Amino acid sequence: MVIDVAVMDGDWRREVRAEVIERILAAMAEACGLAEPSPAWWVTFRVIGEGSWGSRGGVLSILTLLDSGVFSEEKAERIRAAIGA
Repeated sequence: MVIDVAVMDGDWRREVRAEVIERILAAMAEACGLAEPSPAWWVTFRVIGEGSWGSRGGVLSILTLLDSGVFSEEKAERIRAAIGA
């Protein structure tokens, strides 16, 4: 099984990516009633460039989300720093 995770560009440090992948594998093992993930399962973690998401006939941007209040100010600043905005 291959699980492909695509995320908007942002604050995705190595340890954060690893935690996301580990949690996905653990959740899949639990859902399948297994004690641990199968070695045949793979999770890919892809970061999509800013402005490369489309929905409802428009383009989504992490910059729009940064101004929406969905992130704490601290997290928004880390994302801005990570993407150079």
